[in-house]
Amino acid sequence: MLKNIEGQNVPTVTFKVREDDSWKELTTDDLFAGQKVVLFALPGAFTPTCSSSHLPRYNELAPAFKQAGVDRIICLSVNDTFVMNEWKRSQNAKNITFLPDGCGDFSEGMGMLVDKGNLGFGKRSWRYSMLVNDGKIEKMFIEPEVEGDPFDVADADTMLDYIAPEAKKPQSITIFSKLGCSHCAKAKTALDDAGLDYEEIVLGTDATARSLRAVSGALTTPQIFVDGVKIGGADDLETYLASGQLAAA
Repeated sequence: MLKNIEGQNVPTVTFKVREDDSWKELTTDDLFAGQKVVLFALPGAFTPTCSSSHLPRYNELAPAFKQAGVDRIICLSVNDTFVMNEWKRSQNAKNITFLPDGCGDFSEGMGMLVDKGNLGFGKRSWRYSMLVNDGKIEKMFIEPEVEGDPFDVADADTMLDYIAPEAKKPQSITIFSKLGCSHCAKAKTALDDAGLDYEEIVLGTDATARSLRAVSGALTTPQIFVDGVKIGGADDLETYLASGQLAAA
């Protein structure tokens, strides 16, 4: 039975991490003392839900968490530091601190170390999130103990809604582009100048012209979407930005 341990201090653990081709030790105090920290734990790096939903949304909402007074967002998994470093690189998750709980000591201390031997994983962390103030656990969101890998309450939106219900969340911006496209460069510069994060889908690398036509009804690039709504090309984006409908969170 997984227990909610709100009001207790986080376990005292020393983590072995690899930074700039050198070994480094990070202690619990290094990560939590005197700081407001959000930590989310998950079963494994590169696994489907963790890679497609759990981690990316925390990275996306990081600016809103920062505005709400959160000093650090930690992603913890029972994986080694090499795996966690590569996962961070592949996800471009620049706003997240990746914490390798390689031996499961922190997860065990939290009472969240579970046996996933049926999947060939061995001992892994249960999926949960928590808000920690100066080393003391203020709030925990623990996924229900049901079959499979539930993902209902440990998500970034649930945590942000708890910390700052009125927080302004960034809009999701996607730009379809292609190499050598001057109008694409113009659109990306406009978004960068406005301080807006966006996802870029490059034709020929991430998608095909057929994909672009299927979602936008057009074959020219760029094609920009905001929260699933088509804005259009670079000139359309310029007009949209001038209208004030799109602004950094």
